[in-house]
Amino acid sequence: MVEYILTVLGKKYKTATVSRGYRRKTRGYLLAGENTSALEIGDEPMQIHLKFPDVSVAVGEERLVAIPQLLHDRPDMEVVVLDDAFQHRSIRAGLNILLTDYNNLFTQDHLLPVGDLRDLKSESRRAHIIVVTKCPPDLSQQRKENLMAEINPHGAQTVFFTAIEYSSPYHLFTRQEINITEDMDVLLVCGIANPDPVKRMLNESVRSYEMLRYNDHHIFNLDDLEEIKNEFEKIQNSRKIILTTEKDAVRLLKFRNELSAMLIAVLPVRHKFLFQESSQFEHLLLDFVEGFVNNKAN
Repeated sequence: MVEYILTVLGKKYKTATVSRGYRRKTRGYLLAGENTSALEIGDEPMQIHLKFPDVSVAVGEERLVAIPQLLHDRPDMEVVVLDDAFQHRSIRAGLNILLTDYNNLFTQDHLLPVGDLRDLKSESRRAHIIVVTKCPPDLSQQRKENLMAEINPHGAQTVFFTAIEYSSPYHLFTRQEINITEDMDVLLVCGIANPDPVKRMLNESVRSYEMLRYNDHHIFNLDDLEEIKNEFEKIQNSRKIILTTEKDAVRLLKFRNELSAMLIAVLPVRHKFLFQESSQFEHLLLDFVEGFVNNKAN
């Protein structure tokens, strides 16, 4: 969702993003530069840094400290997108977007450690926009209305529904587009929290696949590379390929020499807004920023 927002706002404004930088090997505030690695800023910020070269990508455990430092380093910045910051009460964001998984709605969830919530359910009232993610692509109007009734948004809140959509895979190192065909055997190398959507896609599109699953945000080492190589060599089909996610890909880039002999494809993922409501969502984003800029000018 951060990438989607950056795509929309980046067309008109100087944009930046700030996140914690989960599982990075550094601490404190850090602004991504030309030679930055995933170990320094984390895999998700690194993914954004590679895909959006015009976006300033910063990390910092304390957003309240990181944002002023970012604005000092980038005084021309107009919009800052905060990733995973809804529960940070010390920051008063102008626009709050709450994401909730279709398969685990916040209305049915519980606070950590019992559930996955990082804030009270009642705090959902602070959200200006609620997005139900990972919906079935064929979500019915009736099911949408049932979900709306369960979420029970107040009058100022807008609710959207999105499904996962995969783009064309590309080569890990050359970034050239790769066509994965039905006659291929795939080794899925995956270190994300929920690989089920990728597995469903593969079940529908390739002859067979095997999966090497690692913990979310796993930092790959040489032993992992040996395991990947051995599993890949076991596949007898000459039409074979390694497939990984974009988040995993940024943690594999440092092993160019070790992996160069194997065909490795990266699978991009994005949000697809259902019920033809993407334009409405984008207008809400742009209207907020334009209104904020106009009010500041006045």
